[in-house]
Amino acid sequence: MAAKIGAAVWIVAAVQFFVVQLVVQSAWHTPYSWADYNISDLGNVQCRTWDVSRPRYVCSPLHAAMNTSFVVHGVLLLVGTLLTGAGWGRGRLSATARTLFAVNAGAWVVVGLAPADVNEDLHVLGAFIIMGLGNIGLVCAGFAPRSSLFGGLRAMTLSVAAAAVAAAWMFFGQYDPGTGLGSLERIAAFALDAWVLVMALALFGLPRKDDSGRCRPESPTGAGAERHGHQTRASEAFDCQ
Repeated sequence: MAAKIGAAVWIVAAVQFFVVQLVVQSAWHTPYSWADYNISDLGNVQCRTWDVSRPRYVCSPLHAAMNTSFVVHGVLLLVGTLLTGAGWGRGRLSATARTLFAVNAGAWVVVGLAPADVNEDLHVLGAFIIMGLGNIGLVCAGFAPRSSLFGGLRAMTLSVAAAAVAAAWMFFGQYDPGTGLGSLERIAAFALDAWVLVMALALFGLPRKDDSGRCRPESPTGAGAERHGHQTRASEAFDCQ
């Protein structure tokens, strides 16, 4: 049960984060572009031209909502990480991944409490942790034991991690391949959210206990049966819910 609660928390964390961004950017009186503007611009407190390296006018009327969402996002990611132990399996890399996920969650709280135009140094530190250590955590998650649920989805995890690490490297190096630096930042920062959404849905497929206390997986029929069978085999090494 704890793992499924954690999965639900992860889903809420990611969904509220994306929805709030859309609401906040819709309140701008000037065009807001995901390709050209940073995520942090939505949380800037003041209305002014911002960023020496990429000057742009930033004025976010609903900045308080965005900064609150950053904090909520971090808290919920942490809670989800603590509750989803059933999906991770055991081993050093799994433990390292969960630790880095927790650090990543704390960094989201930091960027929410320290908007970029209020405390730039602390905000940038939080961003480095999110896109640096957070994505290293994704790489480690890609090497979770194959007997675990998350380890059974290794190819997907490593693909997402590779894209995130590459995007972070280009963003911090200010190398724009034509997508816009804002797009690179989002790939680097949102990769973990995309991953937790997929893993949260996978966690809801874990076997559950019947009245006798034995694990009893759901028994889908049709096209979903084969996929479910793979998840069931991947989950045999840990407790059912």
